[in-house]
Amino acid sequence: MEEKQFRLGQFRLGIDVGGTNTDGVLLDAALNCVAKVKVATTADIASGIEGAISALLQQANITGDQVQHAMLGTTQCTNAIVERKGLDRVGMIRLSLPSGSSVPPLCGWSREWQDLLGGHFYEAHGGYEYDGQLIAEIQQAEIRQLCQQMRGKVDSVAICGVFSPVNNQQELQVAQWLREELPGVGLSLSHKIGSLGMLERENATILNAALQGTAKRFVEGFCHALETHRINVTPYFGQNDGTLMSQEFALKYPILTVACGPTNSIRGASHLTKLADAIVVDVGGTTSDIGALTYGYPRESSAAVELGEVRTNFRMPDILAIGIGGGTVVKGVEGGVDGSIQASDARSLELGPESVGHQLTQKARSFGGDTLTLTDIALEMGAMAWTGEPQAQPLGIDMITADLVYQQMVERVEEGIDKMKTSAAKVPVILVGGGSALLPDTFSGVSEVVRPEHFEVANAIGVALGEISGQLDKIVEVAPDQRQAILKALEQEAEQMAVEAGACPDSVQVIERHEIPLSYLQGNRVHVKIKAAGKIA
Repeated sequence: MEEKQFRLGQFRLGIDVGGTNTDGVLLDAALNCVAKVKVATTADIASGIEGAISALLQQANITGDQVQHAMLGTTQCTNAIVERKGLDRVGMIRLSLPSGSSVPPLCGWSREWQDLLGGHFYEAHGGYEYDGQLIAEIQQAEIRQLCQQMRGKVDSVAICGVFSPVNNQQELQVAQWLREELPGVGLSLSHKIGSLGMLERENATILNAALQGTAKRFVEGFCHALETHRINVTPYFGQNDGTLMSQEFALKYPILTVACGPTNSIRGASHLTKLADAIVVDVGGTTSDIGALTYGYPRESSAAVELGEVRTNFRMPDILAIGIGGGTVVKGVEGGVDGSIQASDARSLELGPESVGHQLTQKARSFGGDTLTLTDIALEMGAMAWTGEPQAQPLGIDMITADLVYQQMVERVEEGIDKMKTSAAKVPVILVGGGSALLPDTFSGVSEVVRPEHFEVANAIGVALGEISGQLDKIVEVAPDQRQAILKALEQEAEQMAVEAGACPDSVQVIERHEIPLSYLQGNRVHVKIKAAGKIA
């Protein structure tokens, strides 16, 4: 009894649901990994999560009531956008008339996207100038009339006003009218999602509205799995800056989960190696995601990002994906036990982008299949240790050819690392992900290669370690003699946002701050972005 009381509430559960595998870990009070598991991701999400939790509890020999925190990271929203499946019926109101009607909503979206989302995209009076001054008043009767046109025909509505990141009052008022007219319909406000750049912010808001049904499914699936195992804790969900958000926040802003898989791996890599600044290479079955670890968190991208062919400008990690993974197909090598190409024919080799993915153990030559993959090459080179049954057949490739393929793979990874570096100086590289066993222990331009214990479940460890964050993104006027006072007030506002999201007040601190002077605006205006994070309360 005393032992159970000592251990009660000492464990963190981290689950990362990928397209192929669902990874899970249990961390103890000292944040050491005491159990880890990989299971196949299921179509309903929940049963795969339940299977992972069952295996973890059994492995650690504990019960559900000994879990204190439970976190989920998922690629479900990313997949829904890419595959265009399971999306909500969306309506949108752009507050832009009479000045902003030259470019209609959904401009630049493909016909397939437009047919999928429907025709309830409207323009209404409203909007602000770049300095926050009024362009036109919003009209209550106009908004309520648009609500009548959308009633019963949409599941979610996006609201986007001109320069709403500078002044959000019109979006907030229109949202209130929509709640009165369309109770139960989800709302997405653009100033909460994107930054400056009207069309990109509008696009991100439309996608966020379309994803709210997807978010409901994975939130309910995780909560059901926790209830099944009597884990009575507040669930948290990974977002793409390496921090966590509450259940309510995840349901409102599901687009912030996009690309959280690589960011979880980056956070996990930092914890496992105790490095705060490095390049992280996360190798899966199909791709390698290369990201930069800065002060213990993923570096944020400064460029507009395309999601499912849609250009957006909301917060995204700076990730480079290359087609190198354990299941990557090697082409340009013809059969023959003695090999059939020589060094001079290296240009005929092609690595990917096709991959056998989760079918590696059925299709790769080393497992009796007929497809030559990078895993086969690494085994042949001795770069990976063979742990399964004896190989069913010879690979039909000589060592010269295998070495050519392997070197081409290494060069592709080195090129990706160089692209993510901000200087010519050598930096440490952390290898994580199940496919990272392919890669060597040295790279050109790298100070050291670190392959930590539990590297194959770094993504689940990263989400289990997450802290609660608040992010402020504003355009403010900063007089030179008041700069410190204004920035201090903004930092306190960001810290308060983190506390309201569920962070412990005593642990919250600013982890990132950017100031971008806007020289084309009057009055010393600055675009300020501040992120604060703290431990779960």
